[in-house]
Amino acid sequence: MTAPDYAIEAIGLEKTYRASGKLPEMRALKGIDLKIRRGSIFGLLGPNGAGKSTFINILAGLVTKTGGTAKIWGLDIDKHPRTSRAAIGVVNQEITMDPFFTPLQAIELQAGYYGVPKAERRSMEILTAVGLDDKKDAYVRQLSGGMKRRLMVAKALVHNPPVLILDEPTAGVDVELRRSLWAYVRELHDNGTTIILTTHYLEEAEELCDEIAIISHGEVLAQEPTPQLLSRLDQRVLKITPREPLDRVPPDLASLNTVLEEDGTLSITFRSSETGIGRLLEQVRSAGISVADLSTDQPNLEDVFVAMTSAPA
Repeated sequence: MTAPDYAIEAIGLEKTYRASGKLPEMRALKGIDLKIRRGSIFGLLGPNGAGKSTFINILAGLVTKTGGTAKIWGLDIDKHPRTSRAAIGVVNQEITMDPFFTPLQAIELQAGYYGVPKAERRSMEILTAVGLDDKKDAYVRQLSGGMKRRLMVAKALVHNPPVLILDEPTAGVDVELRRSLWAYVRELHDNGTTIILTTHYLEEAEELCDEIAIISHGEVLAQEPTPQLLSRLDQRVLKITPREPLDRVPPDLASLNTVLEEDGTLSITFRSSETGIGRLLEQVRSAGISVADLSTDQPNLEDVFVAMTSAPA
């Protein structure tokens, strides 16, 4: 089978949870369209309750969609439920595994679930890759939280899926483990695996992902390459360090959005599409301020995320 252009493709995907008891009907997904290119590291971001987990669980076969279509590696999940889902490995946010198994047993059992012949299993290779080869015979209950997280990744890789979904993989783990986990994820990506990531660490998404979708209230607000998404915010901040200390904002700068910070710097917020830095500096000099140093702050992913998801539903 020829590799498809899109690793994941959703068209008009819907999920409505029916009313139950005191719980009202809830539309978790409102006909979302989402295309994730093969070979990308894709970020799926959104606040709690946005619909990210519902989307992932539909792909994994844990939740039944209400409407629309979804394809994994070019295969419709309704027409080819087994083969399509064999193309993904999912690392859930919750750590779920039998505490009385060893990592090697857990890997072997998972390979059996996917029908991987014994001669084709790579259990020790995978455990070595995630740094658990020396713990292969320890009980899972004896592993640290970080080791259990790595074992979850290992289990998702037993059938060598071309798509790996990581749902909050670094939640609650230390910095060292986060770095080692991302190093391994980059290695997988370099070898051709498409990575789909959900995370609340926006700096991770900004650094790792080449494309990002922001979802809120069951709708996709944006799906763009990361640099393009960051450029959505036209707002910039010019920070000026005066040679002579100031005790207030000069009257000539009152018409600008100017703040005198506690450290003595002047912060001028402006829109680059409306005002250039050169023009601002002319106004600063006209106000009698001699500039010792200056810098500009660019918007980051958190700024974009907050701006887009804080809008009312």
